Amino acid sequence: MSGYYSSILQGALLTVGVSLCAMLVAVCLGIVGAWAKLSGSKLLVAVGTAYTTIIRGIPDLVLMLLVFYGGSIAVNTLLEMAGSEATLDINPFAAGVVTLGFIYGAYMTETFRGAMLAIPHGQTEAAAAYGMTPRQTFVRITAPQMVRYALPGFTNNWLVMIKATALISLIGLQEMTYLAKQASAATRSPFAFFLFTAALFLVYTWVSLVVLRRLNAKYSLGNKRVSF
Repeated sequence: MSGYYSSILQGALLTVGVSLCAMLVAVCLGIVGAWAKLSGSKLLVAVGTAYTTIIRGIPDLVLMLLVFYGGSIAVNTLLEMAGSEATLDINPFAAGVVTLGFIYGAYMTETFRGAMLAIPHGQTEAAAAYGMTPRQTFVRITAPQMVRYALPGFTNNWLVMIKATALISLIGLQEMTYLAKQASAATRSPFAFFLFTAALFLVYTWVSLVVLRRLNAKYSLGNKRVSF
């Protein structure tokens, strides 16, 4: 039994890797999406709105299966049309990271958009009056305050996304949920292994909350803190 628990712990490291990589993708997409929705351009606003509306309306599992299986079929069809006999299989890790990042990028878009709107517009006008470039204004004025306003929403999205990594087990990635399922099938003791996996998710949640609360305290100096 100890060998199965060790295997699940190794899969737990893979779960962390998927979560961190997916969140990096989500944050990048969220910043771009928020900028697009606040740009004032009708085209960019329409694209940003379509992205957040459609992605948030499709279940995570359905989108993941579409990316993994549909993407593989689409790529191999294009290769066949090009006259190539080679076939390409999509890596489950890459598919999981891209899918989760793409999904939660839509949620992060709204989180960052709300954070940017919470910053008084007069501050950016004052920065422009002092001769700051848009880049300097974003780095020195907008970004630090945006982090403070976005942290509660970011925390919620991060915690939900960690749990969503369990869905990647369905496309063959050997993270801890997948390994727990294999161990329970081999030993016929599903309760022990799934309870162990649930405990690991709770540990991730607790550690995440401790770290993010400290960040919230750092960025809330001199301001009323938001509890989460």
